[in-house]
Amino acid sequence: MEPITVRRMDPDDWRVWRGVRLAALEESPDAFASTLARELAFEEEIWRGRMSGPGVHVMSFASQQPMGIAASFVPDDSPPELVSMWVRPEWRSRQVGAALVNEVLMWARENAYAEVRLWVVEGNAGALRLYENTGFELTGQSQAHPTDPAETEVRMVHRLTR
Repeated sequence: MEPITVRRMDPDDWRVWRGVRLAALEESPDAFASTLARELAFEEEIWRGRMSGPGVHVMSFASQQPMGIAASFVPDDSPPELVSMWVRPEWRSRQVGAALVNEVLMWARENAYAEVRLWVVEGNAGALRLYENTGFELTGQSQAHPTDPAETEVRMVHRLTR
């Protein structure tokens, strides 16, 4: 198996981030709170802006090819949210997702956050297993999916130890 590397991205990496993010929205449209059509219209300024705010954007690579992404979003006065998590289908179940999640968790620890939260579509067994295996727990909270109210998302939290 090829070695996987994970690196933190910055606004100058917006083009490669955009390419993988659009692939994610096309391949797994039900997994995200956005749509391919919406993000296809984003200009460079929006991509750079999204990658500039508080939080972190991470990407995994194998043979210098991007295999997956994850990011954190920090709402005002709240713990960070793990968002934009996606791994190319051929790389799933190969620890790529865990490496991405762990890098976001490392960033959260470095920035003295006590926890990281996320929403995941109920019934997405692969994602639930990944999050549970990386230390997330279900909270009992749920909400309608932002782009498909017929779907339900469940809240998970990872409490970080110092």
